[in-house]
Amino acid sequence: MFTVGLDVHFDKSSLCVLDANGKVVREQQVRGHWDQVVQELGKLKEPFRICYEASIGYGYLFENIGKLPRARQVLVAHPGDLRMIFKAKKKNDRVDARKLATILYLDQVPQVHVPRQEVRSWRAMIQWRRKLVASRASIKNQLRALLKTFGIAPWKGKKLWSRPGIAWMQEQALPTISDQLRREMLIEELKEAGRRIKLVEEKLGEIAEQHPGVKLLMTIPGVGQRTAEAFVAYVDDPARFGNIRQAGAYFGLVPCQDASAHMNRLGHITKDGPSAVRQLLVEASWQGILRSGRIKAHYQQIVDKKPERRKIALVATARWLSTVMLSMLKSGQCWREEEQTIIKPA
Repeated sequence: MFTVGLDVHFDKSSLCVLDANGKVVREQQVRGHWDQVVQELGKLKEPFRICYEASIGYGYLFENIGKLPRARQVLVAHPGDLRMIFKAKKKNDRVDARKLATILYLDQVPQVHVPRQEVRSWRAMIQWRRKLVASRASIKNQLRALLKTFGIAPWKGKKLWSRPGIAWMQEQALPTISDQLRREMLIEELKEAGRRIKLVEEKLGEIAEQHPGVKLLMTIPGVGQRTAEAFVAYVDDPARFGNIRQAGAYFGLVPCQDASAHMNRLGHITKDGPSAVRQLLVEASWQGILRSGRIKAHYQQIVDKKPERRKIALVATARWLSTVMLSMLKSGQCWREEEQTIIKPA
């Protein structure tokens, strides 16, 4: 069986093919789109397994290479864990392809999970909503700054961004036509951003309805649809986690560790994995502390009456909550508020 390393780019890729003894039998540069790469792989005369780095379009390649008759195994490597490539002094496409082939031949590929197309699209929609929300927040900040520039006192109503608040904003006198035009355009952008966010949230609601895991996780106090859908989308298959504690590491909520002999230093959290889910887990943990005695007990145990430990305790609670959520997805059981068992940090 051949072992193939693929250094893939959008318009130019490099192939390295090893035989059963690990010797290079073919090195080739493929010019053209990914379809051309798939065609070249289809010309191999023996069954093969292949490895390439995860990047934009990794799912497309995974599915199309996997359809080839002689493709026996397709592995996608985690770019951040490929130290053999990133720390090398000599680095080019041909060398990278050979190193990928060697790593695969030695069965040392730091493999990443490749979800189905539906799940990848779901994840993209979740990220797109976050970008729209961030854009809307930026527009609001610009409108606030515009009013403050001309010394306009803040609106006395409760909701500035409601219809009455927007109407009040449009009534304020601005000194020049340019400033008035800027205000009107920002307000139009704000309305359009709200409309687009509503459309995206409606679509996300339809997708969430098809996943019982989302409703299951929403039984946890403080966990809303945004947190539940993001967690389910990025976990995808709970069975791929052999231990529920791996959820904390997957979402970057475990501390960095530097251990040697009798020394064991724990630093800041790794921040690996999707930052959006990590942020949502921290926000959900804070809401859970306010709403659930069980979550609050776990938080207070870590704080241990030391106010300076509150931030550490909040992140640790988010990590613990991720293990609970993964456990619920594995077991199918709803949240039990009376449960007092606390999963201690490893």
